[in-house]
Amino acid sequence: MDGTARPGTDAGLSINVDGPCRVVIADDNAVIRMGVRSLLAGADDIEVVGEAGDGRAAIEQVRLHHPDVLLLDVRMPRQDGVSTVNEVAADTAVIMLTYSDAPEVINAAVRGGARSYLVHGQFSADELIGAVRMARRGMGTFSPQAVAQLASVGRPAHGELIERHGLSEREVEVMELIAKGAPNADIAGALFISQKTVKNHVNRIFAKLGVTRRGEAIALWLDGSR
Repeated sequence: MDGTARPGTDAGLSINVDGPCRVVIADDNAVIRMGVRSLLAGADDIEVVGEAGDGRAAIEQVRLHHPDVLLLDVRMPRQDGVSTVNEVAADTAVIMLTYSDAPEVINAAVRGGARSYLVHGQFSADELIGAVRMARRGMGTFSPQAVAQLASVGRPAHGELIERHGLSEREVEVMELIAKGAPNADIAGALFISQKTVKNHVNRIFAKLGVTRRGEAIALWLDGSR
């Protein structure tokens, strides 16, 4: 997987990196839950503290165990993963872990607060473990297919969005590179500015767009409707 790590500063979600990373796995397929648990067992610093077979149970597990990370499927009975994200994203870092790569699903999950989006079959055990560790530290990871599908929604004309949110010409350049998955170091190199300057631009862009995560900014930029 050639996923992209994206720093995040989720409002209201404190980042605790002391002790093992506590994880809840939510998927309606018990075999998949068992497989994910087995993959994570290779990391001494990750502890699976709960499992859920549907969205409502996932919410209950988050409230009960207060995990650092929730691995969440999209299609589940009683309550689907996308609607579940909206209820738990303020309390835990959510990684969508699913077979669904539909653009509208990815977009909705990211807007709802998912920090990462991983598609089954596009990551190794080490990459999953890395994504969990990064999510705990406020960073996101997207499978290549997830990034491609977000982009496939189309590149709308950004004139109205830019005017509505008051983005400067430089901020537009930075946002275009963010939407392509470029980390701050690459943006700095492409625009011949320092990483500190990039960080300042990113913070201003987030403030103007009313978002707190790179994934949210990308979804908004690609959609162009708000």
